[in-house]
Amino acid sequence: MARKKIGLIGAGNIGGELASLAATKQLGDVVLFDIPAKEKFAQGKALDLEQASALSGSDAKITGTSSWEDLAGVDVLIITAGIPRKPGQSRDDLVGSNLPIIQNVADNAKKHCPDAFVIVISNPLDAMVYEYKRRVGAPREKVVGMAGVLDSARFSLFLAREVGASIKDVRATVLGGHGDDMVPVLGYTTINGIPVQQLIKEDRLNAIIDRTRKGGGEIVGLMGTSAYYAPASSAIAMAEAYLYDQKRILPAAAYLEGEYGYKDLYLGVPVVIGAGGVEKILEIELSDVEKTMLKTSADSVQKVVDIVKAKS
Repeated sequence: MARKKIGLIGAGNIGGELASLAATKQLGDVVLFDIPAKEKFAQGKALDLEQASALSGSDAKITGTSSWEDLAGVDVLIITAGIPRKPGQSRDDLVGSNLPIIQNVADNAKKHCPDAFVIVISNPLDAMVYEYKRRVGAPREKVVGMAGVLDSARFSLFLAREVGASIKDVRATVLGGHGDDMVPVLGYTTINGIPVQQLIKEDRLNAIIDRTRKGGGEIVGLMGTSAYYAPASSAIAMAEAYLYDQKRILPAAAYLEGEYGYKDLYLGVPVVIGAGGVEKILEIELSDVEKTMLKTSADSVQKVVDIVKAKS
């Protein structure tokens, strides 16, 4: 059986980590794409990773390129292209700079790899994945945004550290947009089956929720640029679920057609990812407070999407 083929748009920090993880996990051959001015950089990073694979034992081929023809027939396309956040910027501040980039990517992907399962990481996430789907005209099953997996991972880590528990025992769910209005859902957050409210006091839980919502900004403030290890790991988890038909239930930015009362909007909700892509959107029961928080988050996403529509 031929190896799968994974296309990575953007050879920067996230792109390099994506390539490394995909090769180490032997998910398939990797094509690391960037603009012509950065083609040699992409080629150098690909060569470095291939040389590392001689030690890890991975047989995956890694190619650096600026030619869309090299992405023909990819099974998975992960999009990281765009300007990363700088200190003091919100994700929404990136609309003007990253919208033309996602539009260019969408136009080329429609031509060269229209059948790929697409995972968008570029910020502002919910608006960029919306524009990609709109421009390509792809079915909602094949285009998803990586946000909830990352936000839930951050939430899980902070909860584990607070309790002194193993991260393996934490199950946390974060819904809504990928921004400061995201919705950590306590009713579906447990540590080895124990409701988190029984283990952590309310004031500490609120502080952890606040830190989760600002998790990306905290890293930008420390490093001067966006996170890349955890975002890459999150996208790879989604790619694995698709490539191996794992039927994993993951929180992800999915295109809603009436679910949770929203239409024509990408919003973080629990989905099942398998060989069919986003095979199912799960509508879980939310408290009135959680519904109100989700509406606030959806309204924030809609405002940015409206800006994107006006510029498109």
